[in-house]
Amino acid sequence: MAGSATLLTGCEDEKDHSGTPGATEGPDGPTPPPPSTDPVVVAALTTAATQVAQLSLRYSQVLQGYPKLRAQLAAGVKNHAAQFAKLKEVGGFEPPQPGKLPALPGTAAAALAELAGREQKLSVSHATAAVKVSGEAARLLAMLAAAESQLAATLTVGKKKAAS
Repeated sequence: MAGSATLLTGCEDEKDHSGTPGATEGPDGPTPPPPSTDPVVVAALTTAATQVAQLSLRYSQVLQGYPKLRAQLAAGVKNHAAQFAKLKEVGGFEPPQPGKLPALPGTAAAALAELAGREQKLSVSHATAAVKVSGEAARLLAMLAAAESQLAATLTVGKKKAAS
């Protein structure tokens, strides 16, 4: 027992140096580094924010046209709102307004299928963009891609339920 007590008293705690490289310690904890001015990063994040805004708009249109899908689409609506906010925070910009969207499909099942397709396409787009940048922008784009892929799978399962 005495041997282990001596070992414990000989240890000193060192400050944890983990976390985001470049972050500084503020009064409320670590603060993120300033937004990137690298044109490749800015373009990737701006494009992603515009795409997420457009997808959010499509979710709103589908919910207006097919209110019975509210429960199935709730996770996607919440997720994309959080993604958009994080893209604006990391990018430090106000993205352009999304463009006009085509008319809604004629059935709830078709609307779910269209959303699933859009989610999957954006997943590929954001994964591709993630490998072209580094740091926080790459992590954020990869996170978007993973979430969109998961939502696409969820909506595909939902489409099968809506069709039955």
